[in-house]
Amino acid sequence: MAAGDSTNPTNAPPGQHPCLSASELELRVGEEIGRAARHGTALSCLLVRVEDARAPARGEQLTERTLIYLAGALSRQLRRFDRVGRAGSEELVVVLPGADERRGEIVARRALGRLHSIKLEIDGQRRPLPISVGIAGWREGTTAEQLLLQARVAAHLGRENALPANRHPGAAADAPGPLRQAPSDRRS
Repeated sequence: MAAGDSTNPTNAPPGQHPCLSASELELRVGEEIGRAARHGTALSCLLVRVEDARAPARGEQLTERTLIYLAGALSRQLRRFDRVGRAGSEELVVVLPGADERRGEIVARRALGRLHSIKLEIDGQRRPLPISVGIAGWREGTTAEQLLLQARVAAHLGRENALPANRHPGAAADAPGPLRQAPSDRRS
């Protein structure tokens, strides 16, 4: 097992669940897919990507500390049974059991509002974190790997095609952007 590939209970605020490792996250998404299939319920995943989170002088340490902090900030915006996990070196995934894409978008906008208020000190200057979020909703036959890939693609589209929030389909005029749903999940 690679370093950092297990749940670290010290990275969770008191009374909250720790950030899941990448391997634990994939297992959790698989479990939630099984539950959604058995009970006919919805499941959404949000992928939060922090762009260029590392400062050259601080390297990986800054990215790790930043992601742990962001995971805690996200956890405080969620229901007690939602989970946050590491999906990559600059990515967090929020697993939302029972939430369809519409509910996922509401959660994503609330989370984005919180995350956009966080400033990172780099070279003595406080800067906002460049963040993109992608939403993917589970559909019958979709695997955990496919669901996470859909969320990753949606986050990438949000980064590449960042629009003011009021130009995103279904977005509130005062909501922060960029936010994208997976292409296959968009409503017309």
